[in-house]
Amino acid sequence: MLKEVLKHIEQRSRFVLTSHARPDGDAIGSALACRQILLAMGKEADVVLRDGVPRIYQPLPHAREVVQSENVNGDYEAAIILECDSIQRTRLHGLENKFLINIDHHQSGRPFAHVNWIDPKAVATAEMVYRLAREAGVKISPEIATCLYTAVLTDTGSFMFEGTNEHTFALARELVLAGADPAHCARNIYFGHSTAKMRLLGAALSNLHRDGPLAWISVTQEQMHRCHAKEEDCEGLVNYALSMQGVEVALFFRELPDGRFRISLRSKGKVNVATIAERLGGGGHECASGCALDGPLSAATARILAELQLRASTQ
Repeated sequence: MLKEVLKHIEQRSRFVLTSHARPDGDAIGSALACRQILLAMGKEADVVLRDGVPRIYQPLPHAREVVQSENVNGDYEAAIILECDSIQRTRLHGLENKFLINIDHHQSGRPFAHVNWIDPKAVATAEMVYRLAREAGVKISPEIATCLYTAVLTDTGSFMFEGTNEHTFALARELVLAGADPAHCARNIYFGHSTAKMRLLGAALSNLHRDGPLAWISVTQEQMHRCHAKEEDCEGLVNYALSMQGVEVALFFRELPDGRFRISLRSKGKVNVATIAERLGGGGHECASGCALDGPLSAATARILAELQLRASTQ
């Protein structure tokens, strides 16, 4: 399928690249790297994201060239959708009539495009973009390496998630040899938080609950406003609940403006949270997934705890 993707890229000249709304490190890093690869191939390419680039990823090479928009405007011959299971999840208008190329590594990935390259064995979509560059004969520049390394770093939970293996570190090694600076990449991600995010973390931890190997935290819209927090400030908060000794699964509930709750699920490896998220209309990785449920918080909590208990009883 890699050769099929490359064939369709070679046949066209103008591309728009995008990923899911509320983009994470793999979405941002893969899109930025893929654009640079296309430019090196003599193509024209733009990255368009509904929610733009979160603050911690703005230091990445060419991040300022990303277009934040609700619409895809331009005479593009094809759209490359990275790390996303549908055009609906991009929350972009204007993709419907484009030739679509889907590059994804999630277990919950779906073949919605004209060309679908889905590889759940890849540690991140960034690994697939790296393989695309190699197949195309494009040299991995320091800028491309920096974007891809950041994507791998974040999507593996700093090399802590289940599935991280010798191939993961071999890829990281290749990216470092190509010019990625591990300390610099990590500094931007883990030491670039806003004051608002730290205050929001305090609010979330004040709502910490634990039931044996399960822990969960939450924030309301009122707390978001009080902390002057943005949506991107919620990224990674769930990991603080997961960090406790003896906790195997952690949940983070964020109230949305419409009263629903977006839930981040994290696991240390014993529980496949992707299957739980999929049963509730979401998806993701075995150790990092998400979904959304109707409120109130008590109802959303009860529903997902029931799913977790059902999962435990069938193991």
